[in-house]
Amino acid sequence: MTPATQLAVSLATGLADEKKSAAVTDWAARLGWLVGLALFVALVYWLMREGWKWRGTLQSDLPALPEVPDGLGAERLTMSGRYHGSTTAGQWLDRIVAHGLGSRSRAELTLTDAGLAVERPGATDFFIPAGALRGARLDKGIAGKVLTEGGLLVVTWAHGEKLIDSGFRSDHAAEHTTWVDTLNQMTNHTEGAR
Repeated sequence: MTPATQLAVSLATGLADEKKSAAVTDWAARLGWLVGLALFVALVYWLMREGWKWRGTLQSDLPALPEVPDGLGAERLTMSGRYHGSTTAGQWLDRIVAHGLGSRSRAELTLTDAGLAVERPGATDFFIPAGALRGARLDKGIAGKVLTEGGLLVVTWAHGEKLIDSGFRSDHAAEHTTWVDTLNQMTNHTEGAR
């Protein structure tokens, strides 16, 4: 064997020995990193929660939501599905969180001549009087929820000095068109009566 070959063999043997990984012996450093990561995640979660509360404080000028009255009258339409949230009308990313409007939940909608009753188990129920309804449309998204085209029923209504869009999705999406037509007929009739 020539000296150059001997050198190449010894280098290859040395490199092969170096490829073996060492056993982990510094558990304190690893645990420190894990604790640091957990604290970072907790901090981010806390900041998100504080931002949510701050948004609610900024929207404190919004009046309290009307409660669902007793004896609504004859039902025109009913729907069960999900409430996805409310935004400032025309600004689908400006979520309203005051008075529980930012909480997603199951929802039971009942439309009568008096207005729209929104009953939400585990969240605040509210009522939209017929005079406050401004229209309805099919859309594909509202703050934090994007669906297929026409997959979301958006009801526009006035509350205090603010126009609000509230997004609902029926368990049976085929109902959305009927709701849009009926709500728009009601708002045209209500506007004509003023």
